Amino acid sequence: MKQIIVGKNTYLLNQTKIQTENFVKHLHYFDLVYDLTCCIPKGRVTTYGAIADYLSLGSARMVGWALNRLLATHAIPAHRVVNRKGELSGRAHFNPPSLMQELLEAEGIRIENNQVLDFKEKFWHPAELEKD
Repeated sequence: MKQIIVGKNTYLLNQTKIQTENFVKHLHYFDLVYDLTCCIPKGRVTTYGAIADYLSLGSARMVGWALNRLLATHAIPAHRVVNRKGELSGRAHFNPPSLMQELLEAEGIRIENNQVLDFKEKFWHPAELEKD
């Protein structure tokens, strides 16, 4: 069983069951992706793969599918998730496609040719949640 921390919640993962403190709740994988995406600090980015690795469930592609399903709402900062090279590979799912770049630039992230500049410095790994 793996323990993960998402925001202020600690989850114990046992296949598809998530145990939080004294109760067990079945959560959809996408819900975990959404919760974790909400933890990405402003001015930082992470990758689809980093989210998938941290959750130990699914793949980078599944994270992309999850985020693609919710782009109609802006409550979850999906614009902060890029591919492993720092490219804005999900930009086509924003309306207009330039919106992803505009949102990142509004947070102080510099973009050139659809790629995050200083990607290594701007990269945030979900494991940083465990340091808080």
